[in-house]
This record gives sequence, structure tokens and C-alpha cells, in this order.
Amino acid sequence: MGISRFFQLLLLLGFLATGMVLLQQERQILEQEGNALLQRLQQAQEQAQDADDAAILYRQLQDTAPLQFFQYTDDADGQNNLTRGSFLPEMNWQYYLLPLQLESQYRSASGRVLLKPDLSPLRDQGIHTLWLAGLRLLPLYLALALIFALMMGRHKRVLKYAAEYLTKMSQGQFDSLAQSRFRGELKPLGQALEQSRQLFKQQFDKLESENLALKKLAYEDPVTGFGTRQHFTEKLQQLSLSGKSQIGVLILVKATELGHINQLHGRQGGDDYLARVAVCIRRALQGYKNSESFRIASTDFAIFIPSIVLKDAQTFATQLKRELEEYQAELQTDSIAHTGIVAYASDKDPMGILAMADTAANVAQTLGPNAVQFQDKNMLDEKLGDNRWKLAIEDLLKRRALKFYQQPIQPCRSEVDGYRELLARFYNSEGKFLPTATVIAMAERHGMSQELDKLVLLSALKLLQSLPNLSGNIGVNLSPGSASKENFIAWARDLLSKHPRLASRLVFEINEAGMQGNLAASHKFVRAMHSVGCRVSVERFGMGFTSFKFFREVRPDYIKLDPSYTQAIDEDTNNQFFVRMLVDVARRSGVRVIACGIERQEEKMVVEKLLVDGMQGFYIAKPQQLDPAEMNRN
Repeated sequence: MGISRFFQLLLLLGFLATGMVLLQQERQILEQEGNALLQRLQQAQEQAQDADDAAILYRQLQDTAPLQFFQYTDDADGQNNLTRGSFLPEMNWQYYLLPLQLESQYRSASGRVLLKPDLSPLRDQGIHTLWLAGLRLLPLYLALALIFALMMGRHKRVLKYAAEYLTKMSQGQFDSLAQSRFRGELKPLGQALEQSRQLFKQQFDKLESENLALKKLAYEDPVTGFGTRQHFTEKLQQLSLSGKSQIGVLILVKATELGHINQLHGRQGGDDYLARVAVCIRRALQGYKNSESFRIASTDFAIFIPSIVLKDAQTFATQLKRELEEYQAELQTDSIAHTGIVAYASDKDPMGILAMADTAANVAQTLGPNAVQFQDKNMLDEKLGDNRWKLAIEDLLKRRALKFYQQPIQPCRSEVDGYRELLARFYNSEGKFLPTATVIAMAERHGMSQELDKLVLLSALKLLQSLPNLSGNIGVNLSPGSASKENFIAWARDLLSKHPRLASRLVFEINEAGMQGNLAASHKFVRAMHSVGCRVSVERFGMGFTSFKFFREVRPDYIKLDPSYTQAIDEDTNNQFFVRMLVDVARRSGVRVIACGIERQEEKMVVEKLLVDGMQGFYIAKPQQLDPAEMNRN
């Protein structure tokens, strides 16, 4: 409620209270005058002659004061009984406003007398007095209300102006203030607004300059120094909306080894890898004027080189491949990045051009380390890349072209059995490694996930048979899609039942997000694997909305926490609470909890205090290639 309405209500209540006081006073006056009238009637009765004659007594009392009710009851002579008037008063609004009834009864020598004085004249006089008081108070009330309304109207206009002025200031408008509006008690408000205007203008100018700097920063990737995805999107819009005819080449570089580098060297190593790839791109771009580079995804870089045709980009491709190979030799990895190059024109669909570049980069990944693929036209559109991948996956399945790396899980207590996770790497017919994440994604796209998972499982069993010196259990990654298919479950159960000793050493790792899509199928898979002696681990646990249902419905043997929960856990009390709560719940269900992504000593110390069962990460142990010959020698 506003001040204006509150004051008007308060004023009304004040005048109503005054009216109630006057009414109470009139009631007291009525009672006093009524009692005096009753006393006169009693005195008149005592002085009356022929008091035993009811009619004479009534006239004598009526002459003294008006009577509302009179009743005489003779004890001996019923003919002398007399009743005049009404016992109950007239129930009108005057009576409810000034309610009062007086009566007197006594015995005479020959009978009983009951009388009530008529208070109507006194009540009318009181009502008249109240009416006169109301006529005097009403103009005063209206005058005060009007004066206050006028004053508040002026204040409201000034306050509205002040509010509009503040709104304009919030929008960056700092017009001069009309000080003449702020007079009297509002003058301090005008002074405060003027001071605020000056201060806000200074702050706004400062923020505007900082915003320009931040906007520039938002368009620059902090790791590589290239433009951001937002900047790249605006560049595509400029190409499509430009009225001028423009040509050039679009280059898409996929840093396909980022996941592998993160596993080997941690997150900081991954950032260093991306920054170095950016350096390689910059060196290859020397001599190309007006080129623009962007980081459009975690592993993808886009480069525009204007005003050249596709064959003119050959020099860039050669130089980039040379830079990447030098970095590969330094880093000692299987590859660094793969590149797709396409021509663009301003009259073509930008997203179509980008899709062509992505297709070219996908084809390059099938050609070996640091390969470059040129694509001068749609060439059967984007299906080209898919078909190349389909053929590549069919080839590696046929050749069983797979090698394993291992990364151990360190148990935190002696009674906990750890295991080593096998990381599959696939290679082409030339012995060159293919990007693992892309192989898995393309296999799923072409419906070959089960065949790929069968290859991984068969290779793992063969590895255990060929390495008698390889002790402990091993973890094998399977896709959630395969784990939910009854035909795959039946195949795996039949295979493992024939090798019970080897099956007892297997731990199948499946992503939580995929298992949550079908809890019933996931439970069926876990039950089937338990029936042949295998164990099941749910990896990247904690990212789903129904994670705790796993303990009741899926019953895995291990859960591997998503690395986001251990990243800087020594500084994040929320993650510490979540992990401890998860450990408590899992402990009651007989499920082991493994903390993943441990990259610093501080993280290791915290998760140990939280009583996890095992740890895995760059700080614990780096992934290493399994060499069967060396293992057998040992």
C-alpha cells in the first residue's frame, strides 16, 4: 500500500475514531438524562394523590414525563388493572445507534406498578447533536484529504520524473537534470540524482571501455588465440549476406589426438597440445594475407583463406603437414591432426561448405597420420566420408587391426582388488593409427558397433591367453548399444562360458548415460555377465539424473566417477560431499567406487580421505602400450 493511500486510510480511521468518541459521549449523556428522568417519575409517583387509582396515577406520571410503557396490577380489583404503551422500544436505526432502556417497578398499597420512560425525545436530541458534529467534521476531513492529495500529486510527479531519469541512466542516457522540479523537501533528492548522474556516467564510460576489451576477449579463444565459435558463426553470416562475390578456401583441421593426449598428459597437456597445433597452423599460414583462423569446437579448427582457388592451397597443406609431422616426432604420438580443404564462394550455402570440409577431414582420418584431403566438389556429397569410414572399419574388422594400451587402477585398501583398463587403438592397412573416438562413432553410425565390440572382447581374451605373465583383472570397454542387445549378450555369455578362468578376470566397462536409457536391459546384461564370472563397471558415473537407481536395479560391481567430480576436488566442497555420500550408499550395496581423472597430488589426498576404493588418472599412472613379447620375457 502506497503512502498516499495509507495516509488517506489513516485520516479516515482518525475521523471514524472521533465519531466513535462522540457517539460514546452521547450514549453517556443519554444514560445520565434517562436516569434523571426516571428519578423524576419515581418522585412524582411518591407525591401522587389517589395512587391506588391506576388511571389517575397514569395521567399524573404522564404529565411528569412521557412514558413508553405503564402497567398497574391491582391485587384485589381486576377492574383497576391498566396497561398503556409498548414494553419493547421501536427498533429503528436511532435505537441501534443509541441503545438504552430504563424501567422502574414498585409496590403500592393495593398493587404493583411497572413503568418505562420514553427516551425517544432524548435519543432524537442526541442524534441531532451527532449530526451537527458530523457536519462540522466532514468539511474538515475533505479539506485535509484534498490538501494531502494535491501535495502527494506534486510529489508523485517529481518522483515519476526521478524514476524515469534513473531508467534513462540505466540505459546509458545522462541528460541534464531539471533541478527546478526539486524544491523544498525534495531538494536533497535532486542533489543526490545529480551526484549519481556524474558518478554513473564515469562508471558507465569505464564499463563501456572494459566491455569493449571483454568483447574482444570473447572473440578470442584463450588456449589458441584463434577466433571463437561465435566469431566463426558471424563470419559465415557475413559470407552469406555479403552482396559481393567472394571466393576462397575453407580448411577444417581436426586435432584428433586430444583425447589420447589428455589421457597421457592430463588436461594441461591437452591444452598445450591444442596451442601447439595452433602454432603449426600459424606457421603454415605465413604468406597468406587476410587469412582468419577459428577454434570452432574442442578439437576442430576452421581457417578461411580468401581470394585463392583450391589448387593454390597446396602449399599451405604441404607446409602444415610438415609442421604437424615435426610436432609428432617431438611428442612421439601416432598422429597430430587431420585436415580437410574445400573451396567456397559467397553464393553457396555456408553450412553446406562446412559440411563438405567436415567430410573431407573425416576422409583424411582414414588416410593415416596428419593426412590432408582436398575436395573440390560435393563428390557424392557428405556420404563420401561415411563410405570411406565404412570401408575402413570393415577392413580393420577383417584384419583384426587392434592394439591395446593399459592404464591401471590403484586400489586404496589391501582388501580391494584393482584392475587395469585396456584402451583399444585401431590402425589401417598401412599400420597407421586411426582416431579411436571417430572409429567408435562411425561404427555406431553404420550399425557395426556389435562387430567392433566383439573384436575388442575376442582380442582381450586372446591377450590373456598369450600373456601368462599378465596378472590381475583387466577392464574392457563395451558400447551401451551392444550391452543392451539380447543377441550380443547371448553371444558373449556363450563365449565366456567356454573360458571360465579367463572370464573371471574380465571387468566390462560401460558408460552410465547409455545404460540409463534402458535399465531393464542393463540389468539383464549385468546378470548375464555375473553368471559367467565377469564383473561390470559403470564409467562416467554421476552425470545422469537417476544415478542412484543403479544400486537397486543394475547392481554393478564398480562405479567409476566422472572426472568432473575429482577435478579440483580439493577446492570444491560440494563435490567432496557428493563423493562421500556416494561412497556411503555404494558401500551399503557392496559396490566399489573408483575416482577417475586424478591429475594432482592434492586431488589424490582428498579422494583418499573420502574413502574411495580405487583411483585412476594421469597422476596415478599413464596409459602404456601392452607389448606381448616384453610381457612374456618378464
